[in-house]
Amino acid sequence: MKQLAFEMKLNAGQEFEYKKRHDEIWPELVTLLKTTGISEYSIYLNQETGSLFGVMKVADELALEKLPHDPIMQKWWAYMKDIMQTHPNNSPISIPLTNVFYLP
Repeated sequence: MKQLAFEMKLNAGQEFEYKKRHDEIWPELVTLLKTTGISEYSIYLNQETGSLFGVMKVADELALEKLPHDPIMQKWWAYMKDIMQTHPNNSPISIPLTNVFYLP
């Protein structure tokens, strides 16, 4: 199992709405993420900058490549595009982060 981390960016003033939408995450999206092999998924917010830091464990990195093509994922991205920085296809602009320290 591999741990992945990434950074995304909220639009200004959207912190509450972002949290609300994730508090009400769709059950079918949770199922999709879990069946893709994602676990221990957390997102942290830097309230001063609006930066989001995500970290998750992934059982199969190749399975992640299919996720953007799933209609549920595409629907979620369309739902979230108004509150965060996204690509033209509505996927969040996500910058992979490199692990430089780990304390087991």
